Amino acid sequence: MKKGEFNPIHLYVFLILILSLSSPLSGYTRIVKKKIPDKLVVFTFDDATASQYSIVAPLLKEYGFGATFFICEFPPNFKDSSKYMNWRQIKELDNMGFEVANHTRTHPSVSRLSAADFIGQLNYIEHKCDSLSISTPATFAYPGYDLSRAVIDILQKKDYKFARAGGSRAYDPKTDHPLLVPSWAMNGNNIPQMKEALNEAHNGKVVVLTIHGVPDLEHPWVNTPPEKFREYLQYLYDNHFKVIALRDMGKYLHVKKAMKAIIPDLSRKLKNQ
Repeated sequence: MKKGEFNPIHLYVFLILILSLSSPLSGYTRIVKKKIPDKLVVFTFDDATASQYSIVAPLLKEYGFGATFFICEFPPNFKDSSKYMNWRQIKELDNMGFEVANHTRTHPSVSRLSAADFIGQLNYIEHKCDSLSISTPATFAYPGYDLSRAVIDILQKKDYKFARAGGSRAYDPKTDHPLLVPSWAMNGNNIPQMKEALNEAHNGKVVVLTIHGVPDLEHPWVNTPPEKFREYLQYLYDNHFKVIALRDMGKYLHVKKAMKAIIPDLSRKLKNQ
């Protein structure tokens, strides 16, 4: 072939390169650093209820499961040790290898707070953790699943890696922003539905669960009886599910790349209706 003459092979190679760079699969491979296995489940526990220390943590250790505990000083009865953990017990969860994470100081509707007030809520939990030599929280849970774009921007500026919302659907790292991780909410009345939800944990999707007290004495509408919780753990164990903390998703994702590649979409279902 003479110099300067059209070569169809060059055009073919060029087109393949353009298609590969613009394809969803290409974006996925840039975000995912390690293949997300099927049957991957994330356990998250909200509000620092007393039973999370006395019942939940020992059961999780028995089954070899990880978890994230989203801590707040839930008003008005945080100092009632029959209902809520104290910070000594929270530190013990950290010593046991569980993730201690941020759920604000007083569980407010964060979208209604000023930026300064929201940052103050975050800083309080961060400082309490620092005072007890607990790692600075890297994940956050929106109280009541209340959120806004301004709140997301603050979390990103403060270098939070993941934030959990609601929505009753699986987390898809290809399309869900790391600070808008959807989850299912568990209680004692929906264990069968929670088992069905596990079917979504495949093809790169992850099932994330929001759980409260086991039992929850102050909030019976989110109560999970210990016997039903153990039954669910046994089901996960028998069916070879892997249960991790939310922070552990960082083992599978390039979080900073996902932050840049995925635009936060608040129009998707992120609250439980």
